[in-house]
Amino acid sequence: MILELDCGNSFIKWRAISPVSHERLLGGVVDSDDELLQVLQAEGVGRFQYCRLVSVRSDVETAALVARLEQIAPTVRCAVPMQELAGVRNGYDDFARLGLDRWLALVGAYRLCGGACVVLDLGTAVTSDFVTADGEHLGGYICPGVPLMRNQLRTHTRRIRYDDAAAQQALQGLQPGRSTAEAVERGCALMLRGFVTTQLEVARERWGDSFTVYLTGGDALLVRELLPQARHVSDLVFVGLAVACPLP
Repeated sequence: MILELDCGNSFIKWRAISPVSHERLLGGVVDSDDELLQVLQAEGVGRFQYCRLVSVRSDVETAALVARLEQIAPTVRCAVPMQELAGVRNGYDDFARLGLDRWLALVGAYRLCGGACVVLDLGTAVTSDFVTADGEHLGGYICPGVPLMRNQLRTHTRRIRYDDAAAQQALQGLQPGRSTAEAVERGCALMLRGFVTTQLEVARERWGDSFTVYLTGGDALLVRELLPQARHVSDLVFVGLAVACPLP
């Protein structure tokens, strides 16, 4: 099997795929390196043939994880910043400063559609990236996602206190909230929807309707109804990772 990892600052998303069909066989999300190794052991996963990963952690943290992974996989490869990959040209003035997860997501999107596209990643942070039909990355936008907005309000506003169950219940609708949980959750959701709507306006100013929208990230479903034409690809980063680190 092939082990793929998306190592963020808060958690690690992992999956095991078939080296032949590339079908997802196992997968999940963990909070730490220790938990990752424990989960893999609990799943009864044997020695992997190959491991590839993308990490936005520090070099020291990434190297420490790679050293542990080398105990279960003979080959471990990490994605690295690049000025150009698979026909996509990095649009940052300093290409190494573009987050690797963003870079691989937009490379993955371009690989899938082969044309102009907008990539919306709705996670802890919300990002958008624009790629032209000939593979030129125009840049993008970053703003706080719903988890960050919620946590800031909980941290800095004394009377805002509610649990995750109340948060889930609050998102059953978007009418004006009649409780603090409803007001906060629905307000954050509307801010997210406003961001997404603006990204479409920016894209249409450039390309009319000749572009593809990709949705990824944990909160993608909060805006799905706004974008019936969008392609929801939960593992978009892994699509780009396969391009950056092909099998030997």
